Amino acid sequence: MELATFNQFLAAAVKNGASDVHFKVGASPALRVNGQLLPVKVPALQPEDTKRICGHILSASRYTGNLDELRDHDTSYALEGVGRFRANIHRTKGSLGTIMRHIPFTVPDFAKLGLPVPVMEKISQEDRGLILVTGVTGSGKSSTLAAIVHYINAHYRKHILTIEDPIEFLHEDKFSRVTQREIGPDTPNFAASLRAALRQDPDVILVGEMRDAETIEIAIKAAETGHLVLSTVHTTDCYRTISRIIGVFPPEGQTGVRNRLAENLKSTVSQRLLPHASGKGRVVAAEIMISTLSVVEFIKDTNRTHEIKDYLEKNHDILGTQSFDMHLAKLLRERVITLEVAKEAASNPADFERALAFE
Repeated sequence: MELATFNQFLAAAVKNGASDVHFKVGASPALRVNGQLLPVKVPALQPEDTKRICGHILSASRYTGNLDELRDHDTSYALEGVGRFRANIHRTKGSLGTIMRHIPFTVPDFAKLGLPVPVMEKISQEDRGLILVTGVTGSGKSSTLAAIVHYINAHYRKHILTIEDPIEFLHEDKFSRVTQREIGPDTPNFAASLRAALRQDPDVILVGEMRDAETIEIAIKAAETGHLVLSTVHTTDCYRTISRIIGVFPPEGQTGVRNRLAENLKSTVSQRLLPHASGKGRVVAAEIMISTLSVVEFIKDTNRTHEIKDYLEKNHDILGTQSFDMHLAKLLRERVITLEVAKEAASNPADFERALAFE
C-alpha cells in the first residue's frame, strides 16, 4: 500500500466513523465502528503490505531503529485535515502489524463527550491532589483527560506538564503553558519523567497511566507537595480503583498508602462507552466521585470503602456525584440507550431493574 493510498484509506475510515483501524497479515483491514470490528471488502494484506504501512508510520516519527528488528512500538501519526492517530506497531507470527486509534485535532470539551459539565468543571478547578479517570481500554479515558487539560488551559495561568505514551491530543498554550513529553523520544519511562517533573515547576502534571508502584508512589508524593496530578487506571469504578492502587504495594506498606491516598484523592471519573439507541455512535456512562470528609473515612476504613457507591447516589443533588447505575437510568429515561444495553451494563442487573420499577 503506497503512502497516498494509505492516507486515503485512513481518511475514508475516519469519514465512516472508525475509532480504530487494524492492519494484519492474512486478513483485510478492519475498522472499529460503533464498537464493532468490521472487515473492509478488499484483498487480504500480505507481509510486504503491512511492512510498508508500518514504514509509512515510522518515517513520520522519530524512530531510528531497524524495522526488521522491531517487536513492539507505540508512536503517533498525523494526517492533515483528518486528525492524529495513536499507533501500536507489533509482530504477529513473524510479520508486522499495526492498530491505529483516531485522535481528532480538536480537543473535545465536556459537553461534546457527554459528561455532566458543572461537576466536571468543578473537578477541573482543583488546585492540588489526585484526579483519576478510569475505565477499560477504549472507554475514552484519554479524551476525558484532554478535556480537563483543555479546561484548565482555557481558564487558569498554570504550567501544565503532560507525560504520554505517545502524545495524543495536541494542546496549544492559551492562558496556561502546556509542556508535552513523550515516552521514548523525550523521556525513558513514566516514573523517571514524573520524578523529573517535580523539578520543572509544574502546577498540573498529567501522567498517561499509573502502571506500577514506583509511578503511583511518585504521583501521590507530587499530590502531597501541592501539585494537581491527573492520570488513568484500568478499573471500572471508584471502589476497584482504590483496591487496585493499594494492591500494587506489598502488604506491609498498604495501610500507609491507603491513608495517603485517602487524603490526596480528590475525584475519580469511571466511564464506559455504550452503543447509542439509534445504532449510530456510542455514549459515555460514568460514575463520578468527589472526595469529602466522609469519603476520606470510607477509603481509610477497609470495612467501609464499599459504602462509597451509596454515598455517591445520596449526595447527587448536593455534590453532583453519581453512581454508574444512576447515569444508566438517566440515559435510559432520555432514550439515549436501550433497556437491554442498560441492564447488560448495570453493576447489578437485578437491583437495577428493581430500581427502575420504583421510578
